[in-house]
Amino acid sequence: MAKGRFSQPYFGLKGGWLTFWVTVACATDMTLFGYDQGVFGGVIVTKDFLDVLHLHDNASLVGTVTAVYDIGCLIGAIAAMYVGEKWGRKKTILGGTTIMAIGAILQIAAYGVPQMIVGRVVAGIGNGINTATAPVWQGETSQIKWRGKLVIIEMILNIAGFSLSNWMTFGFSFVPGPASWRFPLAFQFIFIFIIYATVPWLPESPRWLISHDDTDNAQQIIADLEDKDVNDPSVIAAYTEIITAIQYERDHGVSWGDLLRGKTGDQGGTCMMRRLLLGAGAQAMQQLAGINVTSYYLPTVLIESVKLSEMLARLLAACNSVSYLIAATLAIPKIDGWGRRKLMMWCALGQGVCYLLITVLLRFNEKPDFPNQSQVASAAVAFFFCYYLFFGCGFQGTPWLLPVELNSLSMRTKGAALGTATNWAINFVVVEITPIGIQKLGWRFYIIWTVFNFSFIPVLYFFYPETANRALEDIDLFFRENHGVFVHTNPEAVSVARPTRYIEMENALTTQSASISKAKQELTNDGGHTEYHETV
Repeated sequence: MAKGRFSQPYFGLKGGWLTFWVTVACATDMTLFGYDQGVFGGVIVTKDFLDVLHLHDNASLVGTVTAVYDIGCLIGAIAAMYVGEKWGRKKTILGGTTIMAIGAILQIAAYGVPQMIVGRVVAGIGNGINTATAPVWQGETSQIKWRGKLVIIEMILNIAGFSLSNWMTFGFSFVPGPASWRFPLAFQFIFIFIIYATVPWLPESPRWLISHDDTDNAQQIIADLEDKDVNDPSVIAAYTEIITAIQYERDHGVSWGDLLRGKTGDQGGTCMMRRLLLGAGAQAMQQLAGINVTSYYLPTVLIESVKLSEMLARLLAACNSVSYLIAATLAIPKIDGWGRRKLMMWCALGQGVCYLLITVLLRFNEKPDFPNQSQVASAAVAFFFCYYLFFGCGFQGTPWLLPVELNSLSMRTKGAALGTATNWAINFVVVEITPIGIQKLGWRFYIIWTVFNFSFIPVLYFFYPETANRALEDIDLFFRENHGVFVHTNPEAVSVARPTRYIEMENALTTQSASISKAKQELTNDGGHTEYHETV
C-alpha cells in the first residue's frame, strides 16, 4: 500500500495538503529572501568582516557592497520576465535557487571587496528570479479564499527569515574571528536544501500549463488542488474560466515591443499598461515607505542616529524583528476582511506618523545643548518599533500580492517580474544613499520617508481597485469593463465583499458545467449515443 501511494503523483497528496506543500516551497523561498536581506545588516558592523575587507570608516563603499545585491535582484527580476514564461514556475524557481547557492559560496569564501561584490550580485540575480516567480506560483495554485492569506503567510515567513538573521548575527557577534560573519552567511543553505527537496515533485501552475496548451494536465491539477474529480462541475467551471481568459488575452494582448512604443492594440481592451503600472506602483510604495533604511541598516541607524552602543543596537534590532514578525501575523485574518486598499491606507498613515515623530525626536537628540537627549533617543527607538508594526501589518505582504492579482494571465509573469524589478531598483537607491544620508543629513534624512508615506494615502484611494475576495478572472472582467483610472466612485471597485454580479456569473457557469457533466455521464451510461451532442 505504501509503495503504491508513493508512486502516485505528489505522493498521493491532494486538496489542502497539496496546497500546503506548495506553500512550504514558496514560503521557504521567501524565508531565504528575508534571511539573505537581513543577514548583511549584522555582518557589516562585525569587526572581523570590516578588518578582512578593509571597510573601516568607509560608509560609501559599505553602502555599495550592500546595495549591489539589489542590482543583482533587479537583473534577476527582469530575467524572470522571459525565463519565467518559457520555463514555467517550478523550473524557474529551481534555476534561481541554484544561482543563489553559487552567490552564497562566493560570499562565504570572500577575502576581498571584489569577490564579495561578485558574490552579492550573483546571489541577487537568483533571488530576483525567485521573488518574481514564487508569489505567482502560489497565487495560481490557490483557491480564492486562500490566495491572499497564503501569499501573506509567505511574507510573514520572509520576516521570520529576517528575524532569524538578526538573532543569528547577534549571537555570532560574541564569536571571535571569521566565523562571526561567515557562518551566518552559510546558514542560508538550510533553506536552499529545503527548496531542492520540495519544488521538483509539486504541481506546475495550471494557468501556465493551459497557456502553453497542456490542457489535460492542467485540468487534472485543478482537480487535485481542489481534491475533486476531474469532471466535477466546479473543476470544469474553473478550467473554462481560465480557457476563456487566455483566449481573450490572445485576441487582445499586446507585446512588450508594442507597449514600449505606446501601442495598446484594439482599444487597449485589457487595460494592460494601467495594470502593469498599478502592480509596479505597489512595489515602489513598499520601498519608498523607508523599510530598508532600517532592514539593512537598523544597527547602523541606532548607532549613528540614536548614539547607542554596538551591542545594544544589535540586541534592539533582533528584538524589533520579533515584534515585526508578530505584527505581520495580524495581517492574516485582516487581509481579506479589511481588504487590500483599506489596510494599506491605514498603515501608510501609521508609518507616516511614526517617521514624523522619529524626525522630530532625532532633531532634539542632535541638539548639543538639549538637556534630555537620552529620553528623546529612547522615544525615537520606540517609534522605530511602532513603524515596523504598521509596515508588517500592511506593506510587507500586500505589495507582493497585488501584481499577481492585478495583472491578466498573459501578463502575470511579466507584471510580477516588473513589480519585483521596480522593488529592487528603488531598493538599490535607498540602500545606496542611506549610510551617506545618515552621516550628511542627520535628522533631516527621515523627512523624506515621512513625506512618501503620507503621499501613499491619496494614491491608494483614487487609483487602486479592491482585489480581495475576487477570482482572478473577476479582476480581468473589471478592467475590461472599466477603463477610467479613478476607481473611488465605483462601488464594485471599492467593495471588500465580492460583488454579487460576479457570484451570479460564476454560479451560472457552474450550473452550465453541471449540465454538461450530467450529459457526459448519460452518454457514457447509454453506450455513446449521439443525443449528447444535441443536449450540449
